[in-house]
Amino acid sequence: MRNRSGSYPHVRVSGDGSGVVSQAGAVVLVETVRKTGLDKALSRTLAAWRKPHAVHDPGKVLLDVALAVALGGDCLADVGVLRAQPAVFGPVASDPTVSRLVGVLAAAGPKALAAIRTARAEARFRAWELAGHQAPDADGVVTVDVDGVLVLAHSDKQDAAPTWKKTFGHHPLVVFVDHGPGGTGEPAAMWLRPGNAGSNTAADHIAAARLALAQLPKRHRRGRGTLVRTDSGGGTHEFVDWLTRRGRWLSYSVGMTITDKVHAAVLAVPASAWTPAVEHDGQVRDGAWVCELTGDVLDGWPTGMRLIVRKERPHPGAQLRITDADGMRITCFATNTPGTAISALELRHRLRARAEDRIRTARTTGLRNLPLHDTAQNQVWLEIIQLALDLLAWMPMLALTGDARRWEPKRLRLRLFSAAARLTTTGRRRVLKLARTWPWTAVITAALDRLRLIPDPA
Repeated sequence: MRNRSGSYPHVRVSGDGSGVVSQAGAVVLVETVRKTGLDKALSRTLAAWRKPHAVHDPGKVLLDVALAVALGGDCLADVGVLRAQPAVFGPVASDPTVSRLVGVLAAAGPKALAAIRTARAEARFRAWELAGHQAPDADGVVTVDVDGVLVLAHSDKQDAAPTWKKTFGHHPLVVFVDHGPGGTGEPAAMWLRPGNAGSNTAADHIAAARLALAQLPKRHRRGRGTLVRTDSGGGTHEFVDWLTRRGRWLSYSVGMTITDKVHAAVLAVPASAWTPAVEHDGQVRDGAWVCELTGDVLDGWPTGMRLIVRKERPHPGAQLRITDADGMRITCFATNTPGTAISALELRHRLRARAEDRIRTARTTGLRNLPLHDTAQNQVWLEIIQLALDLLAWMPMLALTGDARRWEPKRLRLRLFSAAARLTTTGRRRVLKLARTWPWTAVITAALDRLRLIPDPA
């Protein structure tokens, strides 16, 4: 018999409920803050900006905004999501207080930014130590990816300008630590630039890379334990020379532009010198080959640099470029890693594409739009985004297992953070009771159990 009331039941709604907590699943992020010591680190490094007799701690205010961004917010006012739940998130500053703090930190410039970054680096060190074999440096190597991203502006903001894609906005450089196939990634630096900033500006790549390396534990700031990857935007003499000077064995894998000299060298490579490219499982990739160029093509570049070229059959309908040869798509990159097969090095460089996934998640975590007018304020906003992304990376690393370890922010918000709960008080204890019918309640409770086993920082 046909249901005359439609596909869904009719529900009456009233606005007088009590004891109900929205976004209750966000307690896993709050617990991550506590276990990594991020709250204490921010409170200490931002103490200089706390006025006498102030009610709200600057570190807590900034962290509240970051939590709101992690939950899907995209402006300062979205901190109201936390303010509505003081039993879970504590006292949250008013919108004017939040806005004033961002203005004060922006006016302080590099000093305030350095304070925030110091707190992040301290918490990152503890998070990686706690993660053990799940940490990005568990195998002794850390990979950081540098890339540019366009952030569109729909109003006249400071330093917004026409971009190389004929759009209007900003062109920041972002750097992410790659967690590999078993995880996602976390931000190491975001360097705000005008929309008309060049894609291959060496000074900007050096500035972003320097900030990123400062976020790593000291043992990874120099030496073979760190690999820096970029696309061809980083393929400049100045940037490669800087990477070489950072340490004798600092590894890099940098995309290079196909110049006339490189093009001629590729055409001169005999067929026998090409090696089949490989995939993640070690299988040969059909229709793709790699080779290493030597000789005059390396003149002027640092000693030890290797230039590796990849050629592949283009996809049907793809338009060849002037730098392609013999109907093959040609790309190349430079690396200083010795003693490794070129097919393995080419696969390692190709995995830089994971940085595009990190950029996508950053766009859904506050980077879709820069909400403030002044460049200095928007740089503070980028630090807030990085705090949010840090928590979204550390929480799965410390608390989730299996497929959930690789969930991106949008899925975490839908399945975990958006869970509602009923808040009860028993004696002096407050208890959040998640609905047993919520499909991922067990994931949330198991994550909290793992986090509570971690000792609080001293």
